[in-house]
Formats: sequence, structure tokens, C-alpha cells
Amino acid sequence: MFQDLDEVLRQLLIREIPIKNGDVDIKFDQPSREWASRLSRPTLNVFLHDIRENLQLRGSQQWVIEHRPDGTALQRRTPVRVALHYMITAWANDPDDEHNLLGRALLALFRQPHLPTDLLPESLADQPAPIPLEVAQQDTLRNPADVWNALDNEIRPAVTLIVTLALDPYKPFITPLVRTRELRIGQSARPTTEEFVAGFPPDVFWTIGGTVHSDKPLEALKLKLVERDLVVPLQAEGRFSIGKLQAGEYTLELAVNGGKPKLHKIKVPAPDYDLKD
Repeated sequence: MFQDLDEVLRQLLIREIPIKNGDVDIKFDQPSREWASRLSRPTLNVFLHDIRENLQLRGSQQWVIEHRPDGTALQRRTPVRVALHYMITAWANDPDDEHNLLGRALLALFRQPHLPTDLLPESLADQPAPIPLEVAQQDTLRNPADVWNALDNEIRPAVTLIVTLALDPYKPFITPLVRTRELRIGQSARPTTEEFVAGFPPDVFWTIGGTVHSDKPLEALKLKLVERDLVVPLQAEGRFSIGKLQAGEYTLELAVNGGKPKLHKIKVPAPDYDLKD
């Protein structure tokens, strides 16, 4: 993925500076003294020197649940947001040429608050949000002298660039939807066990969940549990749940746009409770 991002940055700089006829090389090498001594052409170097998680964008790392048509649910963690820190330097025989090239690169990046979508390969096309670019921000390279000392090279002006990607290291889980939950209330025979006192059977209640399948908008549908005269709220994609039911038969009344309601008999517990208008 990182090598794909390097190629996107290469194409972005070539297009936006612009660089014509390949008169400037774009490298992603470590700009050491030995490397610099081998250069023979004007070069713009984009050196990735630091990778760390963006803690401000971490959020709560919640699970995202997608309900699928086959009655299962796909669960995935929210991705990790990782900041890639680049140091951009220009290399030429004349300082004026270096400053000109570095300035053109700076202006080109300032014009792009996000990576252009038309340059993104398949590996970067499924990002949950546009990929932001932070250019020449303060405190992103606090001790440049330390970096150049480590590279055994002379200090030179550099443009900082931070690209923040969403990475998903987690495997999604596909599980069946929970249609029925059972709740037993009674006097426990012993603590930390599921045994009840003999002769005192527990009260058993059920919570059921289903989906109303309709091509009408949710606001046009009205669902009611007839035996309780209870209007049942419909959630996203027509899902609903009803709790505190005892085992037995019930009637769900479904009306569309205030028209004649349709009655649906259900049994609790049952494998599913899906309805069609």
C-alpha cells in the first residue's frame, strides 16, 4: 500500500508542478551523503521518515454492523488512521534551481487538500474518507538537524508532507442475525448457577426481531402489535424488535400509507419474523 501511495505522489507532482519530458527525477530514497553524491540530474526527493497512528482520529474503535440480504450480519472494526510523514527536498547543481523546484512543489501540494481520486489505484480507492494532505505544517519536523546528522549529510531546506491513510488490519466477521432472545426470571437455587429453586418455575420472556421488506419508504409503513395495541418503531432497513413477550401466538398489523392493514400471524418463539407488505 505504501508503495502505491508513493506512485500517487509521483504522478501528482509530475502533473501539478508540472514536470515535462522527464527533466526532473522524483525519488523516494534516503537522502544520505552517499546517495546525493551519485545524483546527475535535478531531483525531487520524497523521503518517508516516520509512520505513526493519528490519535486524534482514533475515535472509539467501534464495530460497524452491515445487515445483509441473506439474513446474516457482517461486523467489522473501524479502521486505524495512520499518518505518513514525508520530507521533500530538491537537489540540483545550483541553489537557485533547487529553490525554484522546491517552491513549485510546495505550491503544487498546497493546491491539493486531498489526494485526487483520479490518481488512486485500487488499493487506495476504498478509503472511508478523502485522503488528506498536510503541507509545511509547524512542529511536524521538530529537529531537522538531528535527521540530517543521522543521514550523514548537510542540512538543507525541506517541505514536510503528512498523508493520513485508513488501514484495516482486522478481519470482518459474518454471523447470523439474532432473531430471538430468551429471558428467564426466577429464584436461583445457588449463586453463579442457572438452576432455579425446585417447584418455582421461572417467568420466561422473549424478545423477537425481524424485518419489514417493502419498496415503500419507512415513513409510509406502520407496524402494530395487535394484542397490546402497541405501535412498533421501524429502524433502518425496516428492522424492528419487540420485547417482554411470553410464548404464544401474536398478530402483527402492517399498514402502508394509511391504507387497509394486512395482518400477519406469528408464533413466539419461531425461526424468523420477517414480513412483506
